[in-house]
Amino acid sequence: MSEPIEVLITMPFPEHLTDQLAEVSPRLKITVQKATKVEDIPAELWSRVQILYTNKVVPPTDLVPRLRWIQFHWAGVDHIIDNPILHKPNLVATTLSGAAASQMAEYILMMLLALGHRLPDLIAHQQHQEWPSDRWERFSPKELRDSTVGIVGYGSIGRQVARLLHPLGAIVLASKQNAMQPEDIGYIPEGMGDPGGDFVHRLYPNQALHSMLKDCDFVVITVPKTPATTGLISEAELEVLKPSAFLIDVSRGGIVDHQALIQALKDHKIAGAALDVFPEEPLPADSPLWKLPNVIITPHISGNTPHYDERAVELFAANLQRFLSGQSLHNRISPKQGY
Repeated sequence: MSEPIEVLITMPFPEHLTDQLAEVSPRLKITVQKATKVEDIPAELWSRVQILYTNKVVPPTDLVPRLRWIQFHWAGVDHIIDNPILHKPNLVATTLSGAAASQMAEYILMMLLALGHRLPDLIAHQQHQEWPSDRWERFSPKELRDSTVGIVGYGSIGRQVARLLHPLGAIVLASKQNAMQPEDIGYIPEGMGDPGGDFVHRLYPNQALHSMLKDCDFVVITVPKTPATTGLISEAELEVLKPSAFLIDVSRGGIVDHQALIQALKDHKIAGAALDVFPEEPLPADSPLWKLPNVIITPHISGNTPHYDERAVELFAANLQRFLSGQSLHNRISPKQGY
């Protein structure tokens, strides 16, 4: 047998999930040691580690001479993208992009339906014990069937949204960095996503975002946070939306300009929004967003699921198999691209 490969997991994975990883290969010597800072792991252990699975605990380069691969526990890595360790020679870092796609797509579908069917207004009338005389006009829905849904960032989440929308009869538009490549080359759980780009009616390059936005009844923001996407949806982008359009944001705080969004909502330049991410979290109590009647606010929980660790381990196990066989890993981070 070849020499053992030291794997350190700094997350408190239960034994049955660790056993699942150990079944990948007898070469893997897995240590699970919960840590919130580098000092929680003995220097002697750091010196042996070749594969690190971590949340946010990232050691300095000189502490991990044998480290060859870091698998992060989340899809978003904007908090770590400038860390010097990502420039360590011969080191690969990967994300969990795809592991959260299922529950986030369900959240987005929920918000599409809630906004389109006037749920905030319905609940407000329920709380006031009112049965409005103009209920047919007031609660006239914007149905998903034949509506145009624009997805800004056609990655694993956006592709699963498109899959869910397909049988509902929506027209799906999407923007992505390379619009000439409709296929998904990332991690795809079986039976999910849009591997061949078959559920999107038209792909737009990022430079043509305005052309896409002007045709949308709903806009879903799912891009990663990078220098290029920060402030991506600002006053200019909101101006081209229809007054009847709704916006759903599950990306990262700072991609949507919230000052411009608040003004657009107040001025009824767009019909409403569902927001799960904010430039400052928790959202301050004095934010005008709390009291706007055409806004649904959730506390950054669109990716929440009791099955996250299981799905994370499935992806990590797939990447372990690829690592052992010398294949390219899923979801490699590019410091240059910022994700």
